[in-house]
Amino acid sequence: MTRRGWILFLAMAVIWGIPYLLIKVAVGDLSPVTVVFLRTAIAAALLVPLAAARGELFPLLARWRPIALYTLVEVAVPWLLLPTAEQRLTSSLAGLLIAAVPLIAAVLGLLTRGDDRLDARRVAGLVVGFAGVAALLGLDVSQVDARAVGEVGLVAVGYAIGPMIVARRLSGVPALGVVAASVALTAAVYAPVGLAWLPARLPPLQVLAAVAVLGVVCTALAFVLFFALIAEAGPLRAQAITYVNPAVALALGVALLGEPFTAGIVVGLAMIVIGVLLANGLRPRPLRPRSRAAIRDW
Repeated sequence: MTRRGWILFLAMAVIWGIPYLLIKVAVGDLSPVTVVFLRTAIAAALLVPLAAARGELFPLLARWRPIALYTLVEVAVPWLLLPTAEQRLTSSLAGLLIAAVPLIAAVLGLLTRGDDRLDARRVAGLVVGFAGVAALLGLDVSQVDARAVGEVGLVAVGYAIGPMIVARRLSGVPALGVVAASVALTAAVYAPVGLAWLPARLPPLQVLAAVAVLGVVCTALAFVLFFALIAEAGPLRAQAITYVNPAVALALGVALLGEPFTAGIVVGLAMIVIGVLLANGLRPRPLRPRSRAAIRDW
């Protein structure tokens, strides 16, 4: 990977590792619906003009159905469930549970694509990975809210289905345009309730800052940088941030919010990472940096 690729990789590892902390701070004073509305409205205000200037919105009209479905499973529902769950879960545990996304994607891929073989390595990976999730919940993470865990589980399923929709129904469609449309649609849907549930008093500065960073950095800037990372290093290396984000979420939750750091967390995270590597068959392979034009494609 080039030096620029490493810089983008490290930036994305941090940027997509901090939303769990920011969401935890935001839901202390704002409803989950309001958090989602503000986050997506801020991101849409930045991404829609950029996508329009690049001519990446008009090509979406012919694919409005899969874009609507992608918006539902990747943005609108998960981004509401996650802050709802974090009202009762620690930010670090939420981030660690999201690490199961590649495992769920592997299962869905095996169930829906006949060309994927269910060999011994993949079976072992799935078993180890899901045992890691069980370790997170069962070894020594006390007083876990089962409903909140289920909500994060649905988030992980949505995050796993979203890329499948992109690969099968949105191939060749401008990526930035899809993201801009998704956040704009979500903001429009949640606007009535999100605005109605704004608090009567101005929230504390840290809450306002958390929402602003969620919208500007963790959404708008994050997607622009992620497309640049794909163009620079290829999709295989870009997806490796999935293994770093939970560690960032854990470190921030423990350091800044005083959340517990337990043996179950250490064992569970290690098992999830090993399981993901086995189940997805991720082996190191030489990748040449892709052209900058590839930023337009998924």
